[in-house]
Amino acid sequence: MEYLKVIAFTHKQIDLQSLGKLVICDQSLNTRLSNIQASLNIKEIFYVATCNRVEFVFTSNLAIDNNFIHTFLNTLDLGLPPEFLERFIDQVSVFEGEDAFNHLLRISCSLESLVVGEKEILAQLRKAYEQCKAEGFTGDYLRVIMDRVVKTAKEVYTNTKISRNPVSVVSLAYRKLKQLNTCSNSRLLIIGAGETNRNLAEYLKKHKYSNFSIFNRTFEKAESLAKVLNGTAYPLSELKNFNKGFDVLITCTGSTEHIITPEIYAQLLNGEEDKKVVVDLALPNDVDPEVVSNNSIHYIEIESLKETARKNIQERYDELVHAEQIIADNIKDFELVLKQRRIELAMSDVPQKIKEIKHTAINAVFANEINSMDDNSREILERVLNYMEKKCISVPMRIAKEILVNNK
Repeated sequence: MEYLKVIAFTHKQIDLQSLGKLVICDQSLNTRLSNIQASLNIKEIFYVATCNRVEFVFTSNLAIDNNFIHTFLNTLDLGLPPEFLERFIDQVSVFEGEDAFNHLLRISCSLESLVVGEKEILAQLRKAYEQCKAEGFTGDYLRVIMDRVVKTAKEVYTNTKISRNPVSVVSLAYRKLKQLNTCSNSRLLIIGAGETNRNLAEYLKKHKYSNFSIFNRTFEKAESLAKVLNGTAYPLSELKNFNKGFDVLITCTGSTEHIITPEIYAQLLNGEEDKKVVVDLALPNDVDPEVVSNNSIHYIEIESLKETARKNIQERYDELVHAEQIIADNIKDFELVLKQRRIELAMSDVPQKIKEIKHTAINAVFANEINSMDDNSREILERVLNYMEKKCISVPMRIAKEILVNNK
């Protein structure tokens, strides 16, 4: 495992805006990685970039010092000014050998993410690897590494509670809505077309909600979201005239004053008396407290969601010790896997050699004797030789693996 290396630029050392300067576009990735392989004699490499990290995973027998990293970044030719280049070199994290393997396992299990327990990182890591594999940048060694990385991550997510409780306000709000048994044909009134409401609305669309009315101060943004949701857009100024009723009201604006006043809420009800759901994700709240106290509503507001998120995050951190034990067990087991793989590769020529010996025996050494046999005898001999061929291939491999296990 000594040749496994990782050069990592992450949110722990670098602000996210600066980190973006290291992201490589898909169109130029192949050229840049090819240059790295040629210049630094790197056999296998893949590159992964997420919202909070840019990392290069590769094999090399060279020591990774500042000169290596300087050459590495210069060869990538990202067009960085010298001052940026020096700053990145000072803020890089380098992992080698078992430390590099441990780092990859921790990434895949989201232990190194901004939000512990978010499974998206495993999918991002696999996609990045598969992309580079398809272009021929990786080989057998990184394949074996990634097989164990994926296996370990799945064990952590299955056998711990590290990802079971949501921690984002949007996912918690959606879960609350589902707990209230809101129907997919519910009339959804969305006020505000910013990122929070957009994300929640896309959650709802994904789960087959389809009846959307969107209000926003800037009408073009309301139109943009309405197009995504196949809903209807309105300027915020028309909210006071809306008379189509609603089942769920979702609001999140940047207003410093209450958007949903008692008068506007009464207008939105349009005479309906059934209990409504109001989701208020704004700070300060968009909904006037009088609306909450004087009406029959299920009120979901951001402060209570944040408290739930805080508890969920703590529960996830409590699971870290279990996740780290699973990682440690996999690192220990993987040493044997690597040794077995080295034996398989070392003996990869054995099948062909056995076939060549068999071919020479049949067609040269014992050709005359075999030709004098009757058809039935030759058929029996062929079956015996095929059986011996298989055993001569499998038995040495099995014995070598048993020796490894016994030595362990």
